[in-house]
Amino acid sequence: MRLNNLIIKCENGIGIITINRPKKLNALNEATISELHETLKSFDENESIRVIILTGQGDKAFVAGADISEFSDFDMEQAAKLSRQGQEQLFDYAENLSTPIIAAVNGFALGGGLELAMSCHIRISSSNAQLGLPEVSLGLIPGYGGTQRLAQLVGKGRALELITSAQMIDAFKSEAWGLVNSVKPYEELIPYCISLANKIKQNGPLAIASAIKAVNSNYKDNINGFDVETSEFAKCFGTEDFKEGVSAFLGKRKAKFKGL
Repeated sequence: MRLNNLIIKCENGIGIITINRPKKLNALNEATISELHETLKSFDENESIRVIILTGQGDKAFVAGADISEFSDFDMEQAAKLSRQGQEQLFDYAENLSTPIIAAVNGFALGGGLELAMSCHIRISSSNAQLGLPEVSLGLIPGYGGTQRLAQLVGKGRALELITSAQMIDAFKSEAWGLVNSVKPYEELIPYCISLANKIKQNGPLAIASAIKAVNSNYKDNINGFDVETSEFAKCFGTEDFKEGVSAFLGKRKAKFKGL
């Protein structure tokens, strides 16, 4: 697939995706969402890629929202389709990916941009970042899972405060609220994310995939997360990675996981 809106780089088991629409503050349009889906799918199927970093081009924006010009004249039926397709193709897809995704939030993360960051498994923010869900200022609400994931991360009260006020909060308040994991100076953001990715990729990839599935199950209706954890825990015992991990631990050496 030809990529017109993304820059991708793969090195040492880490796949880096940069959304490259700086003149539009990296806003999400239909083409970019499609490219992100295909790239995430490709990375997830590539056994050599153990961790993904997602960021935006430049120092102004991670993703400053959705491209409003694409849906400004939609009716209710078209809007429902837009929301469902976006969630299936990108936001839910990213959240449930077996390869961990680190969002390197390098500037504005607004509307669909914050929804995308919240779909990632880990969020690291630059100190200049501003985060928010300002959709109500347009007479809308978030449509890509923002009302659900924000409440999961920061609690109901803070989620409703941020959504109903349409205000932005800075990186440090986002960290205090639990919306991002940590804050780094802009010039240290990507190096820190790479360092974190290097730590993650040393561990068993099948176990990491099981951990993602188990944690996510806590937020799914009619699913008992404890049962999912038990099932995934048991599955680990049938892997070569488990045997290698135990052998390495007992032999006081570094494990070499193969994802088997």
